[in-house]
Amino acid sequence: FEYIEQKKQEFKEAGLPIISIDTKKKELIGNFKNAGRAWGREAEQVNGHDFPSLSSGKATPYGIYDVTRNCGIVCVGKSADTPEFAVDAIVYWWETEGKEGYAGADQLLILADAGGSNGARPRMWKKQLQIQLANRLGVTVTVCHYPTGCSKYNPIEHKMFSYISNNWAGVPLRTFETVLNYIRGTVTTTGLKIKAYLNEKNYEKGLKVTNAEMKALNLVRSKVCPQWNYTIHPAEVSV
Repeated sequence: FEYIEQKKQEFKEAGLPIISIDTKKKELIGNFKNAGRAWGREAEQVNGHDFPSLSSGKATPYGIYDVTRNCGIVCVGKSADTPEFAVDAIVYWWETEGKEGYAGADQLLILADAGGSNGARPRMWKKQLQIQLANRLGVTVTVCHYPTGCSKYNPIEHKMFSYISNNWAGVPLRTFETVLNYIRGTVTTTGLKIKAYLNEKNYEKGLKVTNAEMKALNLVRSKVCPQWNYTIHPAEVSV
């Protein structure tokens, strides 16, 4: 935790971007009960059971929260939550928000959980960061993973996701457009603003990364908890 705070301070003082990332709970799209309360003249009529066969799909909200600017983007996917999906969302944030909000920046600090599609273990997560961010966009990426069981310390959880959950509490998420509208409509007294878009790309699960591909990554691990903290630099060779 001390190392993470040190890196955050370094990037903040240098005017470099710091983002907190995570996948929010997947949501069945359809006429289903959504926990919470919502004011209305009559109670919403929903299905008695949440059978996936009655849904029109499953929404996978992947969030990027800009720690410094108190704003974020949520990529709502229709497919699997894979490392490729996660990095595509980060690339979208960089190209639409990051490089404009942090003009001239060529470094990025990512705060993430220890598990999931952007976890400390998946090789494909590191490979995609190398290909899509470091090599293609020329961005040096520093990643700090919070230890196992400490995901609630990840800023996106209490700075963005909690407010989205409160905003659509008690409202049946019948369509993907409903999900997008409630995310976009989430605001706070501190000025939080969130954008959202739909990603309809189909992502394949279970893709493997060989030992040779891992060795080709231009990855430098920190001396402090090297399994959780590392930096990926642009490389001249392809991965």
